[in-house]
Amino acid sequence: MTEPKDYKSTLNLPRTGFAMKANLAQREPERLKKWQQGGLYREIRKTRAGREKFVLHDGPPYANGDIHIGHAVNKILKDIIVKSRTLDGYDAPYVPGWDCHGLPIEHQVEQKVGRAGDKISAAEFRGKCREYALKQVERQKADFIRLGILGDWENPYLTVDPAIEADIVRAIGVIYRNGHLYKGVKPVYWSVAGGSALAEAEVEYQDKSSWSIDVAYPVSAASSEAFAQTLGLNKTPFPPAVVIWTTTPWTLPSSQAVCLHPDIEYQLFEDAETASCYLVAEGLRESFEARIGRVLNPLATARGEGFAGLLLEHPFYPRAVPVILGEHVTLDAGTGCVHTAPDHGEDDFRVGQKYGLGILNYLDDRGTFRDQVPLLAGVHVYKADDAVLDLLRHNTRLLASSRFTHSYPHCWRTKTPLIFRATPQWFVSMNQGGLLDRCKEIVPEVQWIPKWGQARMEGMLQSSPDWCISRQRTWGVPIPLFVDRETDELHPRTAELIEEVATRIAQSGMDAWFEAVEGDYLSAEEAAKYRMVRDTLDVWFDSGVTHFSVLQQRSELAVPADLYLEGSDQHRGWFQSSLKTAVAMRDEAPYRAVLTHGFTVDAQGRKMSKSVGNVVAPQSVMNDLGADVLRLWVASVDFSAEMSVSTEILNRTSDSYRRIRNTARYLLSNLDGFEPQRDLLPTDQMLALDRWILARTALLQKEIREDYRQYRFHMVYQRLHNFCVSELGAFYLDVIKDRIYTCRTDSAPRRSAQTAIFGVVQALVRWIAPILSFTADEIWEYIPGATGSPFTAEWYEGLPDGEELSGIDMNAWTRLQFLRDRVNQAIESKRGKGEIGGSLEAEVVLQVNEADFQLLQSFGDEVRFLFIVSNLRITGPDAGIEAEDARVTVAKSIHSKCHRCWHHREDIGVKAEHPDLCGRCVVNVEGPGEQRYFA
Repeated sequence: MTEPKDYKSTLNLPRTGFAMKANLAQREPERLKKWQQGGLYREIRKTRAGREKFVLHDGPPYANGDIHIGHAVNKILKDIIVKSRTLDGYDAPYVPGWDCHGLPIEHQVEQKVGRAGDKISAAEFRGKCREYALKQVERQKADFIRLGILGDWENPYLTVDPAIEADIVRAIGVIYRNGHLYKGVKPVYWSVAGGSALAEAEVEYQDKSSWSIDVAYPVSAASSEAFAQTLGLNKTPFPPAVVIWTTTPWTLPSSQAVCLHPDIEYQLFEDAETASCYLVAEGLRESFEARIGRVLNPLATARGEGFAGLLLEHPFYPRAVPVILGEHVTLDAGTGCVHTAPDHGEDDFRVGQKYGLGILNYLDDRGTFRDQVPLLAGVHVYKADDAVLDLLRHNTRLLASSRFTHSYPHCWRTKTPLIFRATPQWFVSMNQGGLLDRCKEIVPEVQWIPKWGQARMEGMLQSSPDWCISRQRTWGVPIPLFVDRETDELHPRTAELIEEVATRIAQSGMDAWFEAVEGDYLSAEEAAKYRMVRDTLDVWFDSGVTHFSVLQQRSELAVPADLYLEGSDQHRGWFQSSLKTAVAMRDEAPYRAVLTHGFTVDAQGRKMSKSVGNVVAPQSVMNDLGADVLRLWVASVDFSAEMSVSTEILNRTSDSYRRIRNTARYLLSNLDGFEPQRDLLPTDQMLALDRWILARTALLQKEIREDYRQYRFHMVYQRLHNFCVSELGAFYLDVIKDRIYTCRTDSAPRRSAQTAIFGVVQALVRWIAPILSFTADEIWEYIPGATGSPFTAEWYEGLPDGEELSGIDMNAWTRLQFLRDRVNQAIESKRGKGEIGGSLEAEVVLQVNEADFQLLQSFGDEVRFLFIVSNLRITGPDAGIEAEDARVTVAKSIHSKCHRCWHHREDIGVKAEHPDLCGRCVVNVEGPGEQRYFA
């Protein structure tokens, strides 16, 4: 018995150098090195020179600490957008930036070298801060580059750059000239940990445990008669007191008045247990009684306006406290009587101005009561509550006290509780020049993505106070103003002096201001009259004016930017500071569109926390799974909401990555020996199945391009993954395997399949390039005839349009796949029972409705290749078959198996020289090759 002949050499088996195993963690750094050595970013800029621009302006991350998963999400989203817009043909530069001033950097340096002015001079301290910030920039930059983010990393913008610092100063000058800058005394958020004022954007709310107290303010003897008469009484049975409720006992030393609403009804109650009478709002009686733990006897009622001007006694200081009226008093909680400390509340400050109440300034910059404050000198505000409660108990003024937890403003940098404190500060006025109204008018002109971003921004602006831009810090851009030593009026040449300071800062840095004295800028006479302002700028101002200091100054960029993209918290931060400064400077928004993304949470929806142990560090992901897996995860989630990430989720994403990679590898492996210039077939010479996959690819490319334009990256991922799994993996590539392996190497049926594969892989590599950048670049190297880079390319235009593909009914192909699934199910059922092996052992009878019968008959004998069976007989409907149904009968073939194509055919051995081959394989081995028209 002779051995069967080996026909392996006659087959076109897949072959490619594109590795099956990605080894991303090892290979990505090598590819990065190639990009950097080849100047990839510069090459992209050259290929797009002169094209229409698309400018995504990078919101600067803070130069402090390693990047976290939120940073990675932000930068990857930006990179996807820039790369997809580059594929659209735009000149889409990406200039990354960093925010390099401010409190956190100052704190880090203080921990190492001490406070400025103690062990180290202010100039040396600023040098240390600059050094620290630049080191942090380099660490973060390395991780961003490792993520595959393409940009001008050699020339990022840094707010610590003297040229940018100078332009930040110039921005102050423009805002001053446009009438929006003023100095005022009003309560602002104050960080006692940082010793500086804060703006609204630097505040976050966290839970805090506080005291809730009810305090009696006795009616003074001088007003007791008038007090009783207001209530329609001759006199009160016991000494009366007005009761206030507060959750900030530490503000009571600064209490200068008690405010009532003029139209609220107030009721006097008799408390026999304490031999006192208490006045509280009638509508809050029950909650007050619940807090003090007893029911009171009502005596009389009067409206708040009747008590105006009456005098009360401070609960522990020997001073009179007047009753005043204010519309801000409500019945939401408390007693309807509000103790008023203009030093420590915005409403208190406003009503205090109306009644001529001044500022006491009892607290110093570090939150400690000053030496002249009676009873509390030297006590820190964080410890003052207990001291105040002791004073109230000693004076029998404390009626009720309890602890409760509530949401309270904290510094979002130091994470410490804030206080409201009235101090002289510099403000950008939101009203005196109509700035707030103009911002509100401009907001609807911007495209907000998602659309709720507009309502969020409008809500932020609705209650937006004047912007406190001054800080009492060492590390920050100066507010370079000269003010009269006596009147605090600005120098008449302020605009001119600001420009002079900016010029010097551009030449030698911020010390041109901080190390200067008045005489360095002014004449001796003026220097005696004017002093230099030593405050620094709010860092939100630094980043907020980058539309001027960066976009307007760099030739490759433009203002307004086409897009700002940051986390959803930036409606109160960078989006808002950028809008206000741009409107104040140029009367326009700095952006045409604003896109926001949600925050990262774990699989259970919990916030990332080291203590919980659910932190996913991007560095670990890159070192383990590779940056492309992290990038694919970012693209796979709907970033408009919270984004769940965990090790398990990333492992599933890695599985999806392998599916896409293996699909690309199989496509490439079947292009072995294919030279596009020589082998590409015209569409009209291609087989129907190949024309269909090109048509499907063309339609999908239109959808994917639109998804990229609309920032629907999760839809790109879903379409891409489904295409690889279903239309390619489960259908097209499965069907053509026989043809591309067994047909003659240079035959039209094989070249038709290769032409289709070439078109698919050319489109596919571009679809994935913005997301799977490392993998796309690797694929590109194995595409026959490819030159340049997927990042300098545009969308593949080699796909035939609809006219070239006339006669291809996409719905018919969808129906065909449905029928194929039915047949596969029947075959799998037989395989499960062990009745047959693979599908090529099966002979199938498929009974279908009339329309399906006509469809399948149109493929002739080639229909069996579509179903990957050795024999398929199609029969028409009978009375028992439903219109959309199909009946499948599967039997094991009685014929021998061809040793070359593995089909079971009745013509095995028809050629004596090849006893183990079917007739079709003989023609492919010895003859001119078989003819195919459909599959």
